[in-house]
Amino acid sequence: MARTLDVYLHDLLVGHLIQDDGGQMIFEYAEKPQTSFPLSHSLPWRKEPFTRSECRGFFAGLLPEEGKRETIARNLGISSQNDYAMLERIGGECAGAVTFVPAGEPLPKKNFGSRSLTDKDLAEILRILPRRPLMAGEEGVRLSLAGAQDKMPVHASGENISLSLGGSPTSHIIKPAIERFEGVVFNEAVCMRLADRIGLPTAQVEIRNVEGIDYLLVERYDRKKIPIPPGGLLKGYFRRRLHQEDFCQALGVPPEMKYQSEGGPSLKKCFDLLREVSDIPAVDLQRLLDAVIFNALIGNHDAHSKNFSLLYEERSLLTGNTTWLAPFYDLVCTVYYPELSPKMAMKIGGESVSGKLMPKHFEKFAEETGLAGKMVVQRIPELAEKILAALNDIDVHHKVADEIISLIKKRCELFLLRFKN
Repeated sequence: MARTLDVYLHDLLVGHLIQDDGGQMIFEYAEKPQTSFPLSHSLPWRKEPFTRSECRGFFAGLLPEEGKRETIARNLGISSQNDYAMLERIGGECAGAVTFVPAGEPLPKKNFGSRSLTDKDLAEILRILPRRPLMAGEEGVRLSLAGAQDKMPVHASGENISLSLGGSPTSHIIKPAIERFEGVVFNEAVCMRLADRIGLPTAQVEIRNVEGIDYLLVERYDRKKIPIPPGGLLKGYFRRRLHQEDFCQALGVPPEMKYQSEGGPSLKKCFDLLREVSDIPAVDLQRLLDAVIFNALIGNHDAHSKNFSLLYEERSLLTGNTTWLAPFYDLVCTVYYPELSPKMAMKIGGESVSGKLMPKHFEKFAEETGLAGKMVVQRIPELAEKILAALNDIDVHHKVADEIISLIKKRCELFLLRFKN
């Protein structure tokens, strides 16, 4: 029997996600969509429905991946391969501004709810996350985030942490320690703060601990603070969702193909995408180039196409829509962990091992992506020197953090020797 979910952007109906009688997922835009831009770059406006193969890249890209997806499916009693059923159960608060509601039902009321968490509550949630990802199945909780790592969207205000209920926009994402990767919280904190310190737009992070559990509190860049107008009973601000999609979604690539070696996007496709969609392409192309170089310098081999995103915001009828490259996130020195792949998620000039990169590889990369070869090659030592200068100011106190800083320093010095000629 066919089933339908109404798909909203912010509070506006944009279309319908359908599971047909044969169990196949279909997406169609509403007859009169209430938004001025489409749901995804990979789903342009059209009257005809999109088939599963056409729309799955976007919709599956909203969901957890790999083992986390399978665990959620078992907990909810649904098939791990059923994107529709998964979105039906956990698609209330997703990345960006998209919300899924059973056809005909209203959106959650504006008086969004939340449940304040004590330290004991939060510690218990973090302990059971591996067995109960995203708290799926908890009454009133419908949260979804892409990725294979344990994480939890929350409201955070000062020291207070609360759980979103009824589709309330969250403000932060909690990323707890991973037992098999020593000090990964401190590793990511070093890399994220380092990127921010050298001028890359980066999600803001804070290291916290509850009952002996280290975690990273990441401020969501797809939630915008809106001041409450003066004169009313309420003061302060509220958070408004910004629509976003990662590069895999924008290119219609399903998440299991996010790595270039598995058929996923190359850097060429990523730069081509920015040229096509960004309203500030000159700025965004430079930022993406800097991110590619930064990842190579710090040894982040997991910088795949789901770790880059686009942000969308509606403007007035005069200014139109605005699309730009989102701040960077999930920056980790993966070479610190010898059990992880030595190959980069996306090749640079045909080379997949960052330690083997030479000027000729960046020259080829520049040619492939339509950038000026001399400018690209010169940018490597410039950023290496910026990183070396900034490393002394990274205030993260942990054995792993110290080792990460030392490792990044050695890598930057090696790149300087190769490129500063």
